[in-house]
Amino acid sequence: MTRGSMLEVPPAGRSAAFAPGFGQRVLLTVDTEEEFDWRAPFRREGYGTSHVAAIPRFQAFCERIGAHPVYLVDWPIVHEPRAVEIIGDAVRRGTAEVGVQLHPWVNPPFEEEVSVRNSFAGNLPPALEAAKFTALRDAIETAFGRAPLIYRAGRYGLGPHTAALLRNAGIRIDTSVRPLFDYSSYDGPDYSNHPVTPYWIDAESSLLELPVTSAYCGPLRRFGPLIHRVQRHVPTFFSGFSRLRLLERIALTPEGVSAAEALRGVDLSIDAGLPVLVLSFHSPTLAPGHTPYAASEAQVEALYDWFAAVYARLAARGVRSCTVAEIIAATGG
Repeated sequence: MTRGSMLEVPPAGRSAAFAPGFGQRVLLTVDTEEEFDWRAPFRREGYGTSHVAAIPRFQAFCERIGAHPVYLVDWPIVHEPRAVEIIGDAVRRGTAEVGVQLHPWVNPPFEEEVSVRNSFAGNLPPALEAAKFTALRDAIETAFGRAPLIYRAGRYGLGPHTAALLRNAGIRIDTSVRPLFDYSSYDGPDYSNHPVTPYWIDAESSLLELPVTSAYCGPLRRFGPLIHRVQRHVPTFFSGFSRLRLLERIALTPEGVSAAEALRGVDLSIDAGLPVLVLSFHSPTLAPGHTPYAASEAQVEALYDWFAAVYARLAARGVRSCTVAEIIAATGG
């Protein structure tokens, strides 16, 4: 793969202002998807959905701690009756929301070669990206009885034509940008210089980008992007800074991030005035053996401990959960 073939994504737009009184909030997003081997080549078949049986426990836990999950469902999940029943019940009760997540390799129409490059939907021909997205969006509206308003590209794979596609489909929020991370070595997008704060993607202020929250911590945090650029050429360059806590890149996810690290990231994000902290993880991590982050029951329990600690800190700092509708209303939608 060459640096010239990296996926081009639109530049960040104008910062979004939130209504007085909105305060600082948290949004919990769940990449609700099929089970597959993360170390193996992408395949159209051979995936599972058995972890869906673990979602009721997670939903009940969220309701106890005051979290309001947004299930970003993909094609295998929206065609799994048990998943639609479980998530649909929470959506009808107003304790969860549903959105769109596109995994192009398992989402028809199947016209492209299955490859790493094509796993980023934004790399597909515009008509094919649109056809896959539209099929999924329509299936979600049919299954859950309401039009989804929020989108995440699988593997964070936005492309130059995605914004127009989302606007035309009535999507109001995109949450595909993962600031401080660079996927260009896989022909994916480079978000290393994108802001962590919400911003408008279009001039009409009709499509809001709500980045997944990441933060640089440590004395050298202002040099984070530069140090990570050097790491492209010297793979071990960043590890020493992280080990000494001179520079940590903390994503607000229980996958590969300890509770102690996450609490540092939460405090830094709140202190920086971030209006919405966006947490994320993958639904197969709710059951053991499906992702690298939950190989055992003990690691699944650690995920619940992580969320309990993070939401306790958020509550102590006066940060409440919010909904997609509240974000839209607070930004003038």
